[in-house]
Amino acid sequence: MSRKTIETFYSAFADLDGSAMQVCYAVDASFRDEAFTLDGRREIGGMWRMLTDTTRTRARDAWKLTASQITDSSAHWEAHYRFTATGRLVHNIIEARFSFDDAGLIKTHVDSFDFWRWSRQALGAPGLLLGWTPFLRAKVRQQAAANLKKFLAANP
Repeated sequence: MSRKTIETFYSAFADLDGSAMQVCYAVDASFRDEAFTLDGRREIGGMWRMLTDTTRTRARDAWKLTASQITDSSAHWEAHYRFTATGRLVHNIIEARFSFDDAGLIKTHVDSFDFWRWSRQALGAPGLLLGWTPFLRAKVRQQAAANLKKFLAANP
């Protein structure tokens, strides 16, 4: 069942369906990546809805997602997209790890990727010069949290 949940999740992601992604998570799930540390289906689903809504409305032209090497607890995925804050094209390569509850819903989800590589693509010169520093990571996390808070207030 867990592999099926992962396949459903990435199929919804490829279609930019954040609401379908959200229902793949347990109510008390947790998520972590370089930009977010989130608790609960509401926050996690809000992040995916925010990202997919923004991509669908402002950057659909560059969107492509492929998921591969899917197992019962992991997946490799690659996203090609336009980072809307700068308009720059990004090819992000991510390794995902999952755990599941008894109902087959995602309990924990951790995405790992090369932040410096991502920041060089998404941010240009600032990413090249500062992408390896804790300062830029903290700044990206702070901005991501502020964006999510604003999105959740408008889209509960």
